[in-house]
Order: sequence, then structure tokens, then C-alpha cells
Amino acid sequence: MALLEVSNLGIAFGGLQAVDKVDLRLEQGGLYGLIGPNGAGKTTVFNMLTGVYKPTEGDIILDGKNITGKPPATISKAGIARTFQNIRLFGGMTVLDNVKVGLHNQVKYSTFTAVLRLPPFFEREREMRGQAMGLLKIFGLENDAKQMASNLPYGKQRKLEIARALATNPKLLLLDEPAAGMNPSETEELMETVRFVREHFGITILLIEHDMSFVMGLCEQITVLDYGRIIAAGTPEMVRNDPKVIAAYLGG
Repeated sequence: MALLEVSNLGIAFGGLQAVDKVDLRLEQGGLYGLIGPNGAGKTTVFNMLTGVYKPTEGDIILDGKNITGKPPATISKAGIARTFQNIRLFGGMTVLDNVKVGLHNQVKYSTFTAVLRLPPFFEREREMRGQAMGLLKIFGLENDAKQMASNLPYGKQRKLEIARALATNPKLLLLDEPAAGMNPSETEELMETVRFVREHFGITILLIEHDMSFVMGLCEQITVLDYGRIIAAGTPEMVRNDPKVIAAYLGG
């Protein structure tokens, strides 16, 4: 069984069919790309996978469980984490606290325990701090733990957003244009980071990206959307040479 099986997925906004009959199959530990011209429906697919939008048709099966139309919090706990094209960190919080926020979806003490500051609350907080620092160390951010997230350079903010997503202990990580706004040096470093995350954490990764060299150099399988429909799928080499893909990008 695949980790994620998406079948006949679609959504309409009023009379507009934004995504239609999308099928995806992601195996455990794979590194996948979802590409297409602007307005092709890529982010809409991500929004359905994470519960932001409720599909009007189709099914989303994660690790054997149907999560179609479930609320975002439920889907997060089921094992899907996401980053965004426009970085969404808590800029007024420290780097450490940003990661701890991600860990709270696994919190094991009750609201009553937290309000009264009972011993289990402090024990779990110590555990979370240790876990958060461990993640920061993996990404080379441990020395920035007390910094405000908004003060980090752009490349480090991207790493922090990925670290926070990983704090939720996901089975599937969705990266929405992770290389957006990066210079070539930062993009190369990010590629190494994504490879490391896949290998170190053993999780499945699906990313949207407009930087074709980034996608082609990183992903093992790529799905191409145009006007909300899949027009090609396969290895980077197959997709790169597909006439329909070339036409979609060049307007032919």
C-alpha cells in the first residue's frame, strides 16, 4: 500500500472547475514533485491534502485511512505537515518557540494540568525543549535558538519552517515553493537540506516548485498539472521531454 493515494480528486469554486480528476500515488520515503504553469492548480491540491479546502469529488487516503475533507488539525495529527510559499513563521517568537509550537500537536498533558502548572506540565515542557533543540541542531540553527524568528536571514527562515513542520512528526511533508526568493547558493543548500530530511527522517516529500533545475535535480517522480488536470507524470527525464509539458510552459 502506498503512503498516499489520491484518486479522482477535484474541486469546483462556483462554476469553475479548479482541479479535476487528479490521481497521485506516493510511496513511503519517495521524493516527488508537482509542477505546472501559474494557475495550474498546484497549491489548490496542497490545500485539499491539508484540509484547507474540502474536495467536491475524489478520495485522499493516507496510510490506509481516508482523510478526505477532514479539518486541518485532524490531518496534521494524521501525519501531513506543510510549509508555504510565503514563509509563515511566528516572527515575534524565538526560533526555539517556533519549533515548540510544532511539537504541541503531540502534547500529552491536559488543559487542567497546564493551567495549574502541575508536574507533568513542566516535565513535558522540558522534553519539548530538548526535542526542539535537537531539531535546531540538525538544521544548524541551535545557536540561533534565542533569536527572534523575524531576525533570521531568509535561508535560515526556510530551514526553520521545515524544522517546525518536522516537529509535528509527519509521515508526509509538503513543501510549497521552498526555493522561492532564494539565490543560487541558498537554493543549492536547500536541495541538500531536503535530501538530508528525506534520508534522516525517512519521510515522504512532495514539493511544488517553479525552479526547474531544483525540481529536476531533486525529485524522483514528477506530476505535471495544467488547467487543473494532469498532463504528464513520470521521471524527470520523461517529463522534461514530454511535448504536452513543453507546450504548457511555452504556450504552444
